[in-house]
Formats: sequence, structure tokens, C-alpha cells
Amino acid sequence: MEADRKRGRYAKTVERQKAIIRAARDSFAQHGVTGSSLRDVAERAGIAHASVLYHFPSKDELLLAVLASSDEEELQHSAYTEDNAAGGKTFLRDLLLRHQQRPELIRFWAELTSAASRTDHAAHEYFVTRYEEGRARTVAFLQRLQDQGRLRKGLDPEHAAVLFLAMLDGMQTQWLLDTGLDILSPLDQFFDLILEPET
Repeated sequence: MEADRKRGRYAKTVERQKAIIRAARDSFAQHGVTGSSLRDVAERAGIAHASVLYHFPSKDELLLAVLASSDEEELQHSAYTEDNAAGGKTFLRDLLLRHQQRPELIRFWAELTSAASRTDHAAHEYFVTRYEEGRARTVAFLQRLQDQGRLRKGLDPEHAAVLFLAMLDGMQTQWLLDTGLDILSPLDQFFDLILEPET
């Protein structure tokens, strides 16, 4: 019976934290991290300000929790490994379309990535690690294409990975400034540039 009560309390705690994180993400996306407040987060989550502070004593801790939660969501959408060019292209098209459904979140990420380039920013290490891991995954994907004879001859997977991520970030930034811009067709053409024609 005591174990059941503990599990019940734990489940409520987890759900409360998830509600706070969702509210914080919406607040950050609307007002920016600097312009948001824990009181606004509490109001959006429908709980007391003290309850937010109990779970996340500072805005920095809450920000890192929001980032970790966003990563978990992305991983759920990319549960398979892109072993070929067609799979990689489909994954990236789906990713861009998902992001376009929440432009405020793309804007939040773009602003936060730039701000976190400062070494004293709370999310600096997070973004350094995130980009390192993103490049490593992209290099591995491009290396698989090279092993299959599909990567353009003379193109180094590590250099191509840097170009690849820069292209994705840049296209989404351009889309934020002009939401009528087609960024899916350029994505397809980018693959044409880095891949050998199929025989």
C-alpha cells in the first residue's frame, strides 16, 4: 500500500513537471527567455508560483529542462536510422514540415542558439554538445552514403556535415522571415548536389 502511494506521488510529480515544462516552452516561445517570467509560467500551468519554484528553483534550470524535453520529442520522431539517401531525405522533409507547424518554436530556437554562443549563457554547453552530436550523426549518415557509393566523389563527409547543418539552419531562418518561401524543393536539390546519380 505504501509503495502504491509513493508511485502515485511520483506520477503526480512527473505530470506536474511536464505541465510546467510545456507552459515554460510556450512562455519562452512567445516572450523569449529574457522576457518571460516564472510567474507567467505558473499562470499558464495553472499552479502556484511557489510550486514552479519547488520543481525548478531558477529560470536557467527550467530552460535546460525545456531543451531536454524538446530533444526527447525529436528523438521520438527519429526513432529509425536513415540508412539510405531516400530515408534521410524523407526524415528531413518531415522534420521541416513539423517545424513549420510551430513557427514560434523555430524562432525561439534561432534566438536561443545565437544567445547561447556566449560562454556565460546557461545553455552554452547544451548547444555546444547538441551541435557536436548533430554533426557526428550527420557524418555517420554521410559516411554510410559514401560506403554505398552514393556520396559525390571528392566530398568529405565531415565537411559535408557542416554544410548540411548550416543549410538546414539557414533555410529555416529564411522561412521565418518569409513563410511563403519554399524550402522543401531546395532541400531536394541539395541532395542532388551531394549525391552521385543513381545508376
